Amino acid sequence: MPNEQKILDKSRTILIWDGAVRLFHWSIVLLVLACWISAENGMMDLHILCGLAVLGLLIFRIIWGFIGSPTARFAQFLRGPRAVIGHLRWLIRGGQHGQSLGHNPLGGWAVMALLGLMGVQALTGLGSYDMIFSVGGPLAPHLPEEWSDRLTAWHHQNFDLLMAMIGVHVAAIIVYRLLRRQDLLTPMLTGRKKQIDNAPELGIRPPSPWLAAGLLAVSLAASYSLLALAG
Repeated sequence: MPNEQKILDKSRTILIWDGAVRLFHWSIVLLVLACWISAENGMMDLHILCGLAVLGLLIFRIIWGFIGSPTARFAQFLRGPRAVIGHLRWLIRGGQHGQSLGHNPLGGWAVMALLGLMGVQALTGLGSYDMIFSVGGPLAPHLPEEWSDRLTAWHHQNFDLLMAMIGVHVAAIIVYRLLRRQDLLTPMLTGRKKQIDNAPELGIRPPSPWLAAGLLAVSLAASYSLLALAG
């Protein structure tokens, strides 16, 4: 019977991120940047359009976290405290078993924190008013002034938390590169990473791109349909 544990070629790469996950990631990067620039320059109509795009993408990512490729699924990368502590020990001390096919145990929870903060930002924006031009989100005209003021305050406060979390995310990419020579950036660009050492041949088979495209279209349409409430 042939041995399934093959001698691995360290130059071999495997697919770990499907195109939908990568499209979501880089689209969110551009949209958050666009939201920030448009808000700073008083381009509130553009700000609202970009915010609704963020909301649509978040809807897509949540659903994709249940039906997408294995590494995209929450059940695959959300691990318990023991796994997180073990990964932190590896990050600090080194050793074996530091590699993960997709998100590592610590990174998985960081992803959820980012998704949660972006969700709060998008949802509070629906009922917020701009302080200068009195341009509001789609739900703002239908809310009591007290609630709109509260959502506006939360929208501004949460933005600071989101920026801090993004800073932690960028810092983590640098730390993994310097301490453990793990390149977390290139795989999110190409979808591929080097074969995991001392592991059997692994990789993902991405779902149909038509499924991803259809779900993304429906998610964005649902988000932008909120513009009808603006009156």
